[in-house]
Amino acid sequence: FDVVIIGGAMMGSAAAWFLSNHPQFDGRILVIERDPSYSFCSTSHTHSCVRQQYANALNIKIAQFAIEMVRNFKYHMNDPAAPDIALDSFGYMYLAQSDGFARQLQRQQQLQASLGAGTQIMTTEEIARHYPFYNLEDIILGSHNRRNEGYFDGAGIFDWWRRAASKRGVVYRHDQVVALDYARGRVTAVHLASGDQVVPGVVINAAGPRASEVAAMAGFDLPVEPRRRFSFVFSAQTPMTQSLPLTIDPTGVHFLRHGAYFLAGCAPDHDVAVAPDNFEMDLHIWQDKVWPALAHRVPAFEAIKVEREWVGHYAYNVLDANAVIGPHPDMPNFYFMNGFSGHGLQQSPAMGRGIAEHIVSGTYQTLDLSAFGFERILTKTPLPETAINLQLLCRELLAGREAKNIPVVGKQC
Repeated sequence: FDVVIIGGAMMGSAAAWFLSNHPQFDGRILVIERDPSYSFCSTSHTHSCVRQQYANALNIKIAQFAIEMVRNFKYHMNDPAAPDIALDSFGYMYLAQSDGFARQLQRQQQLQASLGAGTQIMTTEEIARHYPFYNLEDIILGSHNRRNEGYFDGAGIFDWWRRAASKRGVVYRHDQVVALDYARGRVTAVHLASGDQVVPGVVINAAGPRASEVAAMAGFDLPVEPRRRFSFVFSAQTPMTQSLPLTIDPTGVHFLRHGAYFLAGCAPDHDVAVAPDNFEMDLHIWQDKVWPALAHRVPAFEAIKVEREWVGHYAYNVLDANAVIGPHPDMPNFYFMNGFSGHGLQQSPAMGRGIAEHIVSGTYQTLDLSAFGFERILTKTPLPETAINLQLLCRELLAGREAKNIPVVGKQC
């Protein structure tokens, strides 16, 4: 096969579809997926939302391409049978409780607005007027974007990418990669659990939370690890008639409307790597962390009931919580498509397009993703993105001598 993609979930299928649809690519593509039900992949546990509220211009542009693809999905698929993809633009609401984080949101808003995002800084009076259900007694200001930011049907996109790729001849195979052979700076063979061996032209590591395992097979240390993230669907005894933004609370808990119910999520306070098959629920996190945060921020959430809960994984890039994409500088036929740290669904259109361009032409054509290359991993040089990386934000605030009260990072700080 000309291209072998290890992992067939959202990222692997994005690469498969964009490559198979590229006018200058006519090679054979194999996608190897260990779980064809996709029950245990990060794609199946996502909240499927998109935002433009980043502190890095490249991440904003990546999100904007995702929005453009969602809004014009039939055009991009070149298929009148393709569905219209839902986009519910309720927006993200970041609530600032400290002066340091408030200034950070204001700086980010200026960058976002310069790139066409509709982000606005709202005073507590403005927030209360639009969203009177919040308790704002400990809030300084909020950052909210009501345009092209919110929930989108990522599952629908995933399904159609797989269908379209298969129609174009991409082979999806239920198997597991157990070893890679490499010599003279190239991967020469992919060994499968079934006993088969595949000779690749190019290998793409799209293995999600198992990315570091695949990288190790090629002799590389990739600082991407599975991190548990907890999700809770709940109902509220008191009806809420107003629109609810996806709210990022200073405690680290986020919540949004989920159909007739609501959805809340968070990281554990002790956020460490786990095994890729560890989906164990923390029995205390709802009672001790999530419910108190919800009841404090929205008094109507004092009386609520958990209807469903699950654990998913972020493929977390320990260096800077940003993507790692592109070829290894010393092994040009081994490509990374990893480390999206919870933003893979919304970043998959730009990443799939970019990796297809690079494989075909040797460079990025539409949006330069080279800043996300593996070189920064080798030199241990983080790519700053304080709107993703809470630890980096904490360091920036500390460097600015604003360390007295940084609740946005909570116990992580």
